[in-house]
Amino acid sequence: MFRHPLRPVAAAAAALAAVGGLTAATTGPAAASPASRSRHVLLLSVDGLHQSDLAWYVARHPRSALARLVGGGVEYTHARTTVPSDSFPGMVGQLTGGDPGVTGVYYDDTYSNALLPAGTTSCAGVKPGAEVDLTEDLDKNQDSLDAGQGLSGLPDSILNMTGDPAGLINPAKLPVDPKTCKPVYPHSYLKVNTVFDVARKAGLRTAWSDKHAAYEILDGPSGNGIQDLFAPEINSQAIGYPAGKDWTKDNAATEQYDAYKVKAVLNEIDGHDHSGSHQTGVPAVFGMNFQSVSTAQKLPSSDGLTGGYTTPGTPGPLLAKNLDFVDQEVGAFLDELHKRGLDGSTTVILSAKHGQSPTDPESLTRIDDGPLLDGLNSAWKAAHPGAGDLVAHAVDDDAMLLWLTDRSQAAAEFAKTYLLAQSGTGNGIDGAAKPFTASGLKTVYAGADAARYFHARPGDSRVPDVFGISRYGVVYTGGKSKIAEHGGAHADDLDVPLVVYGAATPHDVRVNAPVRTTQIAPTMLRLLGLNPRDLDAVRIEHTRSLPVR
Repeated sequence: MFRHPLRPVAAAAAALAAVGGLTAATTGPAAASPASRSRHVLLLSVDGLHQSDLAWYVARHPRSALARLVGGGVEYTHARTTVPSDSFPGMVGQLTGGDPGVTGVYYDDTYSNALLPAGTTSCAGVKPGAEVDLTEDLDKNQDSLDAGQGLSGLPDSILNMTGDPAGLINPAKLPVDPKTCKPVYPHSYLKVNTVFDVARKAGLRTAWSDKHAAYEILDGPSGNGIQDLFAPEINSQAIGYPAGKDWTKDNAATEQYDAYKVKAVLNEIDGHDHSGSHQTGVPAVFGMNFQSVSTAQKLPSSDGLTGGYTTPGTPGPLLAKNLDFVDQEVGAFLDELHKRGLDGSTTVILSAKHGQSPTDPESLTRIDDGPLLDGLNSAWKAAHPGAGDLVAHAVDDDAMLLWLTDRSQAAAEFAKTYLLAQSGTGNGIDGAAKPFTASGLKTVYAGADAARYFHARPGDSRVPDVFGISRYGVVYTGGKSKIAEHGGAHADDLDVPLVVYGAATPHDVRVNAPVRTTQIAPTMLRLLGLNPRDLDAVRIEHTRSLPVR
């Protein structure tokens, strides 16, 4: 069974009501009958994938696995991910139901004014203020695919990597809690619980596969939400590729890396742990993220093919090839579920942590943010003799997030005014000089306005003091090796696919109403017959299960 003509929402409402799993846009207890509930939910997140990419691919490959998902399930055509549109808030949002203002996770590398710097061992009298790094930098050995576990025979042996990667994090690289003077692990940094926490408490098995050991954040505050977390390090040296190249610097390498996670999930479908060595039963909640679409969008070229988009929204040859790869792997999951007799009891959810901007190559403007921040610090010190740097921490991809050493409204306004006054020269898709104004920014939220933007309390210890939304096409980078990025608030960053397919869902339904990827979390619990309100963020934000009208 492949793609069928899509039924309009009005005509399909009765079918949705009959299955119960996706019916009500509420957060109340699940109402599905035992016969209509899923026993398993497989979540697939494809970094960088836009809804337009999915539509483009399905239109050209009507008998593909991706077309099978779209034509055989419920497609939400106007889904948006979190702002900032980064991997960590995006994935955390999908699995908690919360936005950064509630989860406390704004990016993969942020700052907290309440914690002490990594490595602090004597906490008395130490001034709070610390980087919170959730990247490969936390690994015991970030150059190794196993993050420092010490496996022999890599990369072929990578499936033998531990399912508890918290032990591969170097505690000396973690920020420190001033109250306990102990390192704060990622799962403890998360303010709310996760789908995995709720499932574990209900006695269900859980598993997940992702790109850094720091994804143990998805364990939730309990620290044990995920029973089997497979997290090979994507930013390690790519074995078999030139020295200094990680798995994201060549799209074929990224596909090879993703294939390890695919094999792990296939092993789990077969009722084993990710290694395939131990019989554990099929998880109730499991899945993985794909990274290879993202590298196909960001690399100017790889493997003899041009990356990114040829014209606005039209995938170029490298991206088209990679969409074929993802389709093939999704097909492998569907075939294995059918082979194991699980297709009638498993729901597959397809989405993305984030999109990628720009999809119009001619709009690209690469800007080196280093001189902008250096200039801001110099201007601050000139206006405040004896002061140090104003910028405590910055994250700039295709948005600008600044944490300041002076958290006053006046300091935030100073930064805003300075940045909006700066002009200069960057470079475009062809590498030629391209002028910019206002530091490449369209809108800047400063101080209390930034907190309000994220629905956080002014003065919150984690919220950025300055949040700048860049102009379309701006990517902050000092070189010419990147043609797209994410993290911002453009449609290209935010507009991601969302498809729910399989057990307890009707076929051939398209929902055009706006939805958000944070609605995935309560929907997963409803599908499993659990109460979405057991999620902290769902109660705080009143996050609704996915609607049909």
